[in-house]
Amino acid sequence: MLDATWHHENVDDFVFVSGRLSLDLAGTLLWRRSRRIELLRSPEDLRRWIHQAALLDAPGPLDTRALSRTCRLREAVYALVRAWPLTSDADSEVREALAEVNEAARLPLPRHQLDENGHLVSTGGIDEVLGAVARDAVDLLGGTDFARVRECSNEDCTRLFEDLSRSGNRRWCGMAECGNRHKVANYRKRRQAAH
Repeated sequence: MLDATWHHENVDDFVFVSGRLSLDLAGTLLWRRSRRIELLRSPEDLRRWIHQAALLDAPGPLDTRALSRTCRLREAVYALVRAWPLTSDADSEVREALAEVNEAARLPLPRHQLDENGHLVSTGGIDEVLGAVARDAVDLLGGTDFARVRECSNEDCTRLFEDLSRSGNRRWCGMAECGNRHKVANYRKRRQAAH
């Protein structure tokens, strides 16, 4: 694994293709086996992710500590999902990841209320965000849906997703991200072989 993490300069929107909130957060660090692109570079990036994930309408103040806590939970979720189910010889890093996720799962969840126009309003802060992500991870790991978790078939992509397809044979994290790239690459190979 490379120590360097590249920063992706032009991220306006995050991609939510994993089928689970916790896996979508884990997907904010791309290409973990190669060039590692960090999508949560600043508290403002975290604010945008929270908004686009529809977790909170206004998360309140976010600072570098909130960003650090979020990234720590993200890495714990990723490590735990990759190692699940735990075995008796699980290493200390994975056991620490389990403790991190369980601790965050005890945090409060976002508060949902209706305004006078009947619109849902979600309020809270970073604790509520982390609580929602961790609770989603606990539900995933502790339930039958975990059998549907896959890693993208693109050998460079490390995004995890829950396969919600009827056939249960989804291969790509998303067609726009990896599926179409694979199709184009195969098309080019076939075309070169034909010449």
